[in-house]
Amino acid sequence: MLTVVLTAFCCIQTEGQGMRGERFPEGSYSPVTNVNRGSFPRVLADNSVMFRANAPQAQSVQIDLGGTKYDMTRADGGNWTVTTKPQVPGFHYYSLVIDGASVADPASQTFYGCGRWSSAIEIAEAGTEDFEVHDVPHGDVRTVYYYSKVEQAWRPLMVYTPAGYDASNREYPVVYIQHGGGEDHRGWMEQGRTAQIMDNLIAAGKAVPAIVVSANSNVQARNGGMRGGYSWQGMQTFRSELLENVIPFVEKTYRVKKDRRSRALCGLSMGGGQSFYIGLREPAVFANVGVFSTGMFGGISGASNFDLETEVPGILSDTQAFNRQLDVFFLTCGEQDPRIEYTRGIVKKMRQGGVEVRFNSYPGDHEWQVWRKSLHEFAQYLFRATLNDK
Repeated sequence: MLTVVLTAFCCIQTEGQGMRGERFPEGSYSPVTNVNRGSFPRVLADNSVMFRANAPQAQSVQIDLGGTKYDMTRADGGNWTVTTKPQVPGFHYYSLVIDGASVADPASQTFYGCGRWSSAIEIAEAGTEDFEVHDVPHGDVRTVYYYSKVEQAWRPLMVYTPAGYDASNREYPVVYIQHGGGEDHRGWMEQGRTAQIMDNLIAAGKAVPAIVVSANSNVQARNGGMRGGYSWQGMQTFRSELLENVIPFVEKTYRVKKDRRSRALCGLSMGGGQSFYIGLREPAVFANVGVFSTGMFGGISGASNFDLETEVPGILSDTQAFNRQLDVFFLTCGEQDPRIEYTRGIVKKMRQGGVEVRFNSYPGDHEWQVWRKSLHEFAQYLFRATLNDK
């Protein structure tokens, strides 16, 4: 039986020491994603990561960190160790590969991403304090269930309500926020740190207090309707789920403003495509749209010859009307993401045609630190025109 070390410590340790008095490399720290903050993995001063696993019967052990595999070296007692190359700041999925079998590392927390439960490690980044828990009023994240007439089943939502929601009688605007492929409704609330971002922005007066709703867009219609795909046709199953089930449930269950200007739709990757198509082609429902790291403009397999006017009728042929429909239209992408040049190109084409679109890019590839920054910026633009609405 193969085992991986589960570290726990029951005594006070000196700085730089782990369990049983072992010393860690100078300047290293335990990431917040560790199960035990006094053990491995360790992030070193140059952002490389030292991993350790205990597998005394294994013949080979590797760390698969974001698709790059590192061979671990065996030491006495069945411990295997390796130090990776320096990593960019942010959130990184990883797995242990023991004699060819890919498994989660019990030394780290697990998250649903890439279509499976995976371990993850968080590399700290200066200037992202709004992604952390601080001494400010905190909202709540609730998991609730609604009945889907599309799937003919009960389905989950995760809902952030801002601090003071339960004690007030006010109505709030709503952000509907969508995950990427291989993820679900938990992604934005767990990996994305939505609650921390909103709590800190609201407390600082930088964002309007709003409810944030994260739905699971992996919907399979009972009638055999399409589940997804980067096309208007491919969005129809989730469009029906969102407009006919999710939004009515939220507006019946929570104290929310029900006008279009008080609704926003945003998402990452696959969710960015959903936000682009549904948000821009349903102006009677949404006046605020955020598109983060979508691949439909190019940079992924199957994406080519994207025609703006065909996909969003009127965006170039009646641009003034299109602009009037939106309070906020915002696109982002990571600067090392293969999608970046295609995104810049489509933004340039929009602006040349007179479309009022905001754009920003951030250091990073197709990963959560980019998307946290996207939400952090998007939230600050939202609902300013409705601040005085009662």
